[in-house]
Amino acid sequence: MKKYQMFVDGREAESSTGDWFETFDPFLGAPWALIPRGAAADVDRAVQAAHAQFAGGEWSQLTPTQRGALLRKVGDLIARDAGKLAALEVKDNGKLIAEMSGQLNYIPQWYYYFGGLADKIEGAVLPSDKKGYFNFTRNEPLGVVAAITPWNSPLLILSWKLAPALAAGCTVVIKPSEFASASTLEFVKLFAEAGFPPGVVNAVTGFGKDVGAALVEHPLVKKISFTGSDHTGRMINEQAARQFKSVNLELGGKSPNIVFADADMDDAVNGAISAILAATGQTCIAGSRLLLQRPIHDLFLEKLIPIAGSARMGDPASSSTQVGPVTTRQQLDKIESFIEIARKDGATLALGGQRARRPECGDGWFVEPTIFTGVVNSMRIAQEEVFGPVLSVIPFDSEEEALAIANDTPFGLGAGVWTQDFGRMLRMSERIQSGTVWVNSYRAASFMSPFGGYKDSGVGRENGLGAIHEYLQTKSVWINVGVKTGNAFVMR
Repeated sequence: MKKYQMFVDGREAESSTGDWFETFDPFLGAPWALIPRGAAADVDRAVQAAHAQFAGGEWSQLTPTQRGALLRKVGDLIARDAGKLAALEVKDNGKLIAEMSGQLNYIPQWYYYFGGLADKIEGAVLPSDKKGYFNFTRNEPLGVVAAITPWNSPLLILSWKLAPALAAGCTVVIKPSEFASASTLEFVKLFAEAGFPPGVVNAVTGFGKDVGAALVEHPLVKKISFTGSDHTGRMINEQAARQFKSVNLELGGKSPNIVFADADMDDAVNGAISAILAATGQTCIAGSRLLLQRPIHDLFLEKLIPIAGSARMGDPASSSTQVGPVTTRQQLDKIESFIEIARKDGATLALGGQRARRPECGDGWFVEPTIFTGVVNSMRIAQEEVFGPVLSVIPFDSEEEALAIANDTPFGLGAGVWTQDFGRMLRMSERIQSGTVWVNSYRAASFMSPFGGYKDSGVGRENGLGAIHEYLQTKSVWINVGVKTGNAFVMR
């Protein structure tokens, strides 16, 4: 099997432990490569290299314009290697080649966009009520950033963190998911090729208890940007708080996808399919709660269920496949347990509900597209994140009832609304407690648009102009231009 190396201080590096662990191809259900098992010593080596560059190395001496040029250059290299990197992600996490090719061809835009912002970071000259003083602000980089990424879209979500952090002038140590590390280890080599000084971008692989915890707790790490489960995010937040570290947390979701009777039904059916079956439901913004207004409830399901049931499953590397495997065996077991919980709680199984046994699925980790009807919003299937192709259908009567159901969850990451009523579009988008609301669409995202969650779905925002400020801190500078100090015991 192929053996990968970590990337520390501008070069490939073995782990201090000398140990490896297997990474699996979800379509084959078998290991295909070995990933180095890092430890606290590897974290320290990477953080020290990142800190040295930030505190006085070549990176700290570059102008913002020079940083921006490097970011745009790495964007060009990503575009060059997009096909290779997309195929690697498909092998490592089982996502569809159609989706991963789209992501990899889009990812360069993050480096172009934030490369352009690198020399647009401005302070301000402030008006002052103090005579004889000149007061201005500076926005300065925080320092070493820990970027901890998930297994479902490793390079896209990494870029949401990496591009603005580098544009701000920070340095970064990446800890990819142990279930999908290979693409990150190939990706980070492009930064050396682009001319980034060694130590600016590092990647340490391994498990959360060994590498993640050491990275969060390292005293030289000043910011943690994490995407993953709310359980892990809560632990990171608690650990970071002990050292007053800044955090960005993009966590789970239980997104409502609300269809009113006046919606374009065919569009809404397609939107419901996209919201839950795209990416095999393994996305934090999955529209896993489908809220249907009663007058269209039955007709909508008559259209939805056959389409979901006929989705083409199989090899994610094939452009004709529509639903790929679940990324990990552990996640497969979790999805199956939630299906059983929903049955016991009284939901009605309308489609699927079992592991896929189709010949085209081979020995891979597949779950049939699953739809439950008769779901009550208090059921666990409607409250907890499944992270798989499992849809809960909930009926409603009025706009007020739809809002009450939509907001009755600990999460608030994404939401969809389907209606032709413009006033309703505005009312719903205002009152839904969610970081993103799509109207007559679902799963649109851009490097220019902020993304993040309400409530237990996280803290902070990624993407858009504001993202760069997540990696900056503001300094206020007061200059006495001629006032005598006066009484030393009185505030100026």
